[in-house]
Amino acid sequence: MQTVTSRSPTREELLSELANTRRRTRDLITSLPEEALNVPYHRGVNPPLWEMGHAAFFYEVFVFNLLDGTPSIDPSMDDLWDSFHVDHQDRWCRELFPGREATLRYFETVYDRLEERIRARPLSEQERYLYRYGIFHQNMHVESLIWCRQTVGYPAPGSCLLARTAPGEPGGGDAEIPGGRWLIGMPGNSEYFATDDFAFDNEKPRFEIELPAFAISKLAVSRGEFLAFVEDGGYQKPELWSFGGRRWLDTETDVALVHGCREPMLRTPRHPLYWRWHDSQWQERVFDQWQPLELEAPVLHVSYWEAEAWCNWAGRRLPTEFEWEVAALGNRPETPFRRFPWGNEAPTEVRADLDGGAMARNPVYDYPAGDSAFGCRQMIGSTWEWTSSQFFPYDGFKVDMYPFMSTLQFGDHKVTRGGSCATSSCLIRGTYRQAYLPQRNDVYTGFRTCAL
Repeated sequence: MQTVTSRSPTREELLSELANTRRRTRDLITSLPEEALNVPYHRGVNPPLWEMGHAAFFYEVFVFNLLDGTPSIDPSMDDLWDSFHVDHQDRWCRELFPGREATLRYFETVYDRLEERIRARPLSEQERYLYRYGIFHQNMHVESLIWCRQTVGYPAPGSCLLARTAPGEPGGGDAEIPGGRWLIGMPGNSEYFATDDFAFDNEKPRFEIELPAFAISKLAVSRGEFLAFVEDGGYQKPELWSFGGRRWLDTETDVALVHGCREPMLRTPRHPLYWRWHDSQWQERVFDQWQPLELEAPVLHVSYWEAEAWCNWAGRRLPTEFEWEVAALGNRPETPFRRFPWGNEAPTEVRADLDGGAMARNPVYDYPAGDSAFGCRQMIGSTWEWTSSQFFPYDGFKVDMYPFMSTLQFGDHKVTRGGSCATSSCLIRGTYRQAYLPQRNDVYTGFRTCAL
């Protein structure tokens, strides 16, 4: 039996995380001028005001409707805030939704009611779980609000420091991971609220797996390493690309300014999204600023197909998600359970690039305090890391209280692990599984590799 040390959050801890999430969401909205809220349509983002209303509505559904049986503040708006009742394109119809002030009032009213409920009511395990679920769900939208600004080229949020805070010494090479029995997933009862250690349904149930020995890179692939592939004509060598990769190359679309309007256009990729060759140097757009390419920082905004092609070029391969988790956490039967590469202490700015802080501008060898037991670095934060694994449920999977959290992604999505520079530190852990379609490159995705 593996040793697990965990506890439920206290009332004050819940209130503190709720307040922090409230502040961050509000700041990401109110820091934009009115005209900037009308973001151009893009399939990878949502209008900021819709994100705010949807997150507040989630609390109404899974706390006030479910636990108290009370109706929504405005039932006529329920279908519009529900992502499964309003089509993605319809979220841009401003006449259907309240404006900034009305949406902010709705948001603040829901938060005030939620804070009052947490303060006044006894905390059952089910209630603690639902509170955390709502808070974590909203932090997913905090990340998407950050990448929305990157996608449309808005100024960086005020929280983005873009500064080095945890320098390390250059290094690298592979970590040699021994074969044997390993534990995958989060501990706890498969009933979603019967554990004091939060986990989403796709992280459970925990299981043992036998893996052969393998070697995985201690560092993520850097921008400079990916640039070598670009300059070697990697995008023009079909032998490096799988069928899916070649199809992506032929059908990739981008949003470009054409005759004063942003329209989807076919583009043939020749380098990662947001890169350009300009003034005799490689540059990268970081929010609304073009900056020289940070060659030692992890590569960002690459699709699964690009990561796969780079591996073929370099004579490497992507890890499976189980190999990734073993290299990050090293959980075995009969040993203390680790949530993070460094142990069970919460992430800090010297261990990981999270919370919209340095925005993956630091070198891949920074954050040595966040190393795993095998010496793998930045496995939490900086960039979501592609794995070769399809997103499937674990054996014994049970749908959570939010049935669409995982089920809609099973089968055609790839698993990424570790969180990104825009991921909230309260949300991430080494067992967390994020699912993206392999063509996604607008999100903060990168990769590390294994030896063949």
